[in-house]
Amino acid sequence: MKTSTLAPSATDTREAWVDRLRVAACLMVIVVHATEPFYLGGEGSLILTPQDLWWAAFFDSFVRACVPLFIIASSYLQFPLHYTTGHFLRRRAIRVLVPFAVWTVIYALVWGDPVTNFRDLLWNFNYAAGHLWFVYMLVGLYLLMPLLSPWAERVSRRELQLYILLWLFTTTLPILRDWLADGHLAVIYGPSGIPRQALYPLWGEASWNTYGLFYYLSGFIGYLLIGLYFRRFVGTWSWRRTLATALPLYAVGFAICFFGFARRALATAHGTFPVGGPVDLAVWWETTWTNDTLGVALMAIAWIIIFRKLNTAGTTYRHGILPISKASYGMYLCHLLVLVPLSAAIRQWLGTGAQGRLGLWTTPVQITTAALAAFVIVALIAILIQRVPKIGKYIMG
Repeated sequence: MKTSTLAPSATDTREAWVDRLRVAACLMVIVVHATEPFYLGGEGSLILTPQDLWWAAFFDSFVRACVPLFIIASSYLQFPLHYTTGHFLRRRAIRVLVPFAVWTVIYALVWGDPVTNFRDLLWNFNYAAGHLWFVYMLVGLYLLMPLLSPWAERVSRRELQLYILLWLFTTTLPILRDWLADGHLAVIYGPSGIPRQALYPLWGEASWNTYGLFYYLSGFIGYLLIGLYFRRFVGTWSWRRTLATALPLYAVGFAICFFGFARRALATAHGTFPVGGPVDLAVWWETTWTNDTLGVALMAIAWIIIFRKLNTAGTTYRHGILPISKASYGMYLCHLLVLVPLSAAIRQWLGTGAQGRLGLWTTPVQITTAALAAFVIVALIAILIQRVPKIGKYIMG
């Protein structure tokens, strides 16, 4: 086995801050999905009250960098490759694809019509379990890692900075398309969200060609580069420098996400609630929430800067953080089976918006209670299953 000279193998040492990051990112994912019922529903999009709009904008914006954090963590530990291509892909197949196949079958049987679900699985994931899109993207990045690793071994700091800056520019394109099109129909273009053709082509794109100037440098590839950059070129920072850098980045990113969603939802409502429509409407509201947009990218970078300071490995880490981190992929795969019924039960009990049992605080209590309870339950389930001899790792990763 060939080992990179840049860093020790991930099997030889653990980065405590990466484990903490994975646990936090897993909780963030659950918060995102606990927030969805407050703007998704009806025909596809539904916000019942003004309070739901603002709380959904707050919670979802606050944690929206969750998926990029998983990619950065994986890049930080795996890229450039520590193994031969064949060994790397075999390890990833066991760790990622086998549990994915198990839970894909479970969701196909539990949600929707099994016959239709299994037929559709030939072409895509089960849309009822929408979070499974992540695995397809992740495997795509794994296939690219062997191609990019020789370059990653020798890239200079300045060269990598240039590529990251170019990628950051591409994160403005979904917002630019929306502005140029002057309407919500041009909302999504790129690797995230519901697939649709771009209605406002840019720089080489046309109705017969979607491979424009920045196609190959956009999307999640940038998070792979960010993980590499922090691994190779970012040393230890003081808390003063950490906060002075991370807090402004996070504040700007949060503002882009929060006000972007709120502005579009308010523009739809025209002061009247409930407001809703087809799912395309929610996709438009989410323009600044997609993973390939600037606000999410800035918040992801801010989170990485902060978590790198949390690298101690005491008792809490060994007995709490580490087991959850090891089970985090399995938690991601199975959490909706717990969260969806739990969230529905809590919402039915507490009511909605300011008319709910807790008035103005009804919605935030619902979101936080459902997310935290689901996180604890799913963590326990995932850890216990993962420890089952011989088969646990094939179910939970």
